[in-house]
Amino acid sequence: MSFLQAIILGIIEGITEFLPVSSTGHLILATNALGLNQNNFVKTFEIAIQFGAILAVLFLYGRSLILNWQLIKKLLVAFLPTAAIGLIFYSTIKEVLLGSEMTVVVSLLIGGIFLILFERSYKEPLSGGNSMDQITGKQAFIIGLFQAIAIIPGVSRAAATIIGGLMLGINRRTIVEFSFLLAVPTMAAATGLDLIKSYQDILSGSVSILLTGLFVSFITAILGIKFLLRFINTHKFTAFGWYRIIVAIAFWFLIV
Repeated sequence: MSFLQAIILGIIEGITEFLPVSSTGHLILATNALGLNQNNFVKTFEIAIQFGAILAVLFLYGRSLILNWQLIKKLLVAFLPTAAIGLIFYSTIKEVLLGSEMTVVVSLLIGGIFLILFERSYKEPLSGGNSMDQITGKQAFIIGLFQAIAIIPGVSRAAATIIGGLMLGINRRTIVEFSFLLAVPTMAAATGLDLIKSYQDILSGSVSILLTGLFVSFITAILGIKFLLRFINTHKFTAFGWYRIIVAIAFWFLIV
């Protein structure tokens, strides 16, 4: 992997991580388009650069978390389902799913159709869930169950958690911001686990290339978060649904 390829993948990770389009799916497809082999270093790189997005959330929302133990507890409750499933299926996820472009294409397509149909039938609640403090422990756990679906590349962690929250009647901006914060323990655990198990792959590759991808993803993730917060003030997620379908069809022709 070259520095230019690391920068491109870092940009893709940062921009797509918090949008309902699947950053992991985009990284897998981009890796294919760049002609990179899905070796252990590349797979680890795709997971590890998520740490840049984690830092972006902490940079923007760190003050919201400091000493807010109730919010931290809810985030940990929401994180539990993904943690359990991730530990159980770690090998399958990395060795099988992360190397399957077809899984990504199908997930993007189905997820895009679902987003469009959901937004056409969904009606914004007049009240309820107007701040993250109002999210209950039960709602947090259910959101975590939705997030667990996103272990399948192409589903999108952001899309799963946001739609789950909307179905529970939580305000759109509130669940989007909760999804941002839930990314911190989720991606930190995924990145940490992979670094522990795959540090030799990093050493055999290039630490400087990995750090380049991390820095780029940090900067672009900040831009992605700010964009989405402005976007949801006047738009639903229908456009992202159509985007997912177009990307899925385009890559279908490339890999079939």
